[in-house]
Amino acid sequence: MKVLVTDKINESAGKIIEGVAQVDFLPTMSEDELVKIIGEYDALMVRSQTKVTAKIIEAGKNLKIIGRAGVGVDNIDLEAATQKGIIVVNSPDGNTMAASEHTIALMLAMARNIAPAATSTKEGKWDRSKHTGTELYKKTLGIIGFGKIGSHVGEVALALGMKVLVYDPFTSREVVEKFGGEYVENLDDFWAKPDFITVHVPKTKDTLNMINKDTIAKMKDGVRLVNCARGGIINEADLKDAINSGKVKGAAIDVYENEPNIEQCPLLECSGNIVLTPHLGASTTEAQMNVAIDVAEQIKEVLSGGSASSAVNIPSLRPDKLEPVKDYMQIAENTGELAVQLSNGAVKTIEITADGDLAELDIQPLEVAVLKGVLSSRLEGVNYVNAPVIAKKRGIDIISTRSKVKSNFAGRITVKLITDKETTVVAGALVTKDIPRIVKINDYETSIRPEKHEIIVPHTNKPSMIAQVAKVIGEKGINIGSMNVVQKNDKHETESIMVINIDSIVGDDVLNEISKIDGVHNPKYVKLTV
Repeated sequence: MKVLVTDKINESAGKIIEGVAQVDFLPTMSEDELVKIIGEYDALMVRSQTKVTAKIIEAGKNLKIIGRAGVGVDNIDLEAATQKGIIVVNSPDGNTMAASEHTIALMLAMARNIAPAATSTKEGKWDRSKHTGTELYKKTLGIIGFGKIGSHVGEVALALGMKVLVYDPFTSREVVEKFGGEYVENLDDFWAKPDFITVHVPKTKDTLNMINKDTIAKMKDGVRLVNCARGGIINEADLKDAINSGKVKGAAIDVYENEPNIEQCPLLECSGNIVLTPHLGASTTEAQMNVAIDVAEQIKEVLSGGSASSAVNIPSLRPDKLEPVKDYMQIAENTGELAVQLSNGAVKTIEITADGDLAELDIQPLEVAVLKGVLSSRLEGVNYVNAPVIAKKRGIDIISTRSKVKSNFAGRITVKLITDKETTVVAGALVTKDIPRIVKINDYETSIRPEKHEIIVPHTNKPSMIAQVAKVIGEKGINIGSMNVVQKNDKHETESIMVINIDSIVGDDVLNEISKIDGVHNPKYVKLTV
C-alpha cells in the first residue's frame, strides 16, 4: 500500500504510517498534477493548500481514506468522497490548546496595548503614559460558545481572576455553574454585562453577523471584543465604526470575512486600539504536529482494517448494525435537524422512539444520526463518531425506546426534543425504501419531502394566508418549489402550518416581513442536510 502526504505536513506522520504502507512526501500540487499520480495511492493526507476535488477523487481508484491535518475539510469534496466510499477524517481536537492560547494572547495584547507600544519603542520613543492599559483581574469575560476552545479560554480566564459569563444554548446552567461561571439564558441579557467578549462558535445562519451595530449598542461603553473563531461572526464595518466612535474600546481579530484577501477589510482603517493577526489560531509547532500525528494514526488504523476515530463523512459503526437501518439514516438526521431548529432554549433531553419494523431492529445507528442532526445544526465539526461524546459532555440525556404500537408506515422514528423552554416533536418515516417524509411536526400530521431550504409558518387558518405569505417570498425573489399546508385533526381547530420548500437561504428580513402578516406566528427558516 502507498500513502501520499503533501502540503508540508510534519514528518512525524510518515514515521507512524510507514509500518503499514510506503509513504511519499511531495510538495503541494495542482489538480492536474494530482490526477496523474493519485491512482497509485491508497491514502492521501493534506492540509488546507491542496484542493481535493471530485476529479482527483474519481482518479483515486485505490483511495480508501483522505486525511485533513486540521479541523476544517472545506478543501475536500465530501460528497464525491462519500459516493466512492472513501473515508474522510480530520483532527477536531489537535488545535484546541493553540486556539485557546491565541485567544488569551490577543486579549492580553489588546488590554495592555502591546502592539502599538512595541512599535513605538522600536522607533526609539518612550511613550509610557500613551500606552496605559487595563487589567483583566476582576473584569468580566463574556464567552459565546462553550465548547472545547471556549471552555478552556474560560478556565484560563478564571485563573487570571476574571469573572466568566457564558452564553451557549447547547450547554446547561448546571455545567457552567459547576465550572465556576455564570450562565446566561438569553443573548439579550448577555450583551450589557461583559467587559470583554470572545466568540467561539461556527459560522452559521444563526451566528453570521451576530455582533453588529445593534448588538454592539447593547454592550457596555468601552467593551473589548475578541474573535478567533470565524470571519463574519462580527460585522467588520460595524466594528470599525464602533471602535472609531469609542463605543468599543478595543478589538483583537484573527479571522476575516474574505481571508486571505483582506486588502478591502474595513478594520485595516480603524483609528483606535485594534490587534490584527493573519489567522494564527492553530499556527503553533505543537498544533501542527498534533494534527499530523492524529490523522496519521487514523490512516494507519483504517489501512490496517480498523475504523477511524474522527470520520467526517462515514459513520464509524459496524456493518452488521448499520446495514439493517441504513435506509433510515438520512431521514433520522433530518428529523433531528428539524426538531432543534424549531426549538428554543438549551437542549436537555432527546427522546427517540422507533415503531413499525424499526422496533424489531437495533436502532443505535439511527440514534447517532439523530444526535448528529441535532448538534450539527448549531455546532461545527459534529460527525457520526463524535456526536454521542459531545452530547454526553453537554449533559444532554438520550432516551431511546422501541414501540409496538402499529404505524401507518413500515418504520417510523420520532424525536421528542425537550429544552429548558419547550418540547418539540418531529417524526420521520420512509413511504417506500427511497421516499423519505417528515410525517409529524408537533400536533400536525404531515407528509413533507425533506429539502435543503424550508420555511415553517404557523398561522391562523383563514382566507388569503397562503397568498400573503407566497407574495412576500416571491417579492424577495425566492422560488417556491412546493408547499404543504396542514391543519390539526380536530375539525374545529383554527391553527395550521405551512411548510414551504424553497431553493435558497432566507434571511431575517424575509421572516420579519412574513411575521407582519396578521395571523402568522413565529415563522422559521430551516436548513436540512439532504
